Amino acid sequence: MTSTTYTVEDQERMAKATNYLAWQGRLILPELGQRVVELGCGLGNFTGKLLDRELVVAVDINPECIERLTQRYPHAKNLQAMVCDTGSPAFADLARFRPDSCLCTNVLEHIEDDLRALRAMASILEPGGVIVLYVPAFQGLYGAVDWNLGHYRRYRRGSIARLGEASGLAIKKAHYVNVLGFFGWWMCSRVLRQDALTDKQIGIFDRFAAPWLSRVEALLPPPFGQSLFVVLEKR
Repeated sequence: MTSTTYTVEDQERMAKATNYLAWQGRLILPELGQRVVELGCGLGNFTGKLLDRELVVAVDINPECIERLTQRYPHAKNLQAMVCDTGSPAFADLARFRPDSCLCTNVLEHIEDDLRALRAMASILEPGGVIVLYVPAFQGLYGAVDWNLGHYRRYRRGSIARLGEASGLAIKKAHYVNVLGFFGWWMCSRVLRQDALTDKQIGIFDRFAAPWLSRVEALLPPPFGQSLFVVLEKR
C-alpha cells in the first residue's frame, strides 16, 4: 500500500468523523477571508464548509482526489479545483485569483521542504493575507502511524514561529488542540505501535470525546495537544 493510497483511504474514514470536522470548522472558518486557496484539499472533507465564500480554489497533488472532489460538489460555481503542488508554476499562477487566505489542514507535515511550501503560499497572498495551518504536534509522538501517513515531522509553536519568520509571516494565533488525543496518539503509535488508527478508535473519539472536549478547550486552551492550530499573517 502506498502512502498516497493510504491517505485516500484515511480521508474516507475521517469523513465519518463529523464532530471532529465540526470542531476544526469552529477553529478555522472565522480566520478565513472570502477568497480561499485550500492546499491539499484531498477528497473535500473540509472543502464543503468553505463554499459559502466568494471563491474557493482547491488544489491537490493527487488527480483522483480532484476528480472525486469535483464529483462531490458538481454545482459549486465558486469552486475551482486543480492538480498542482507548491513547487509548480501552476501554483504561483494562483495569485491571479487574488486570494486573501490559504488553508493547509494536516498537509504541511507531508511536504519534505515545508519552508519552501510556506513561502509559496505566502507569495500568492496580498499583504495582510493569512495562512491557516492545522498540523500534528510534538515530535515525541512520532511513530508508525505518522510514518505510514507519510508525515515527515510533527510541530511545536517554536518550529512554526521560525518557519513563519523565514517566510515573512507573523504569528497571529497559535495554540495546541486536542489534549486527549495527545495521550491517545502516544498510546497507539508509541506504546501499542499500531501502524494506523482503527475505525473503532476514530468512531469512539468522534462520538464520545470530540463534542465535550471541543467545548472545554474553547474556554481553556490546553498547554499541549495532538495538533497545533496556527494563523500566520503576511507582512
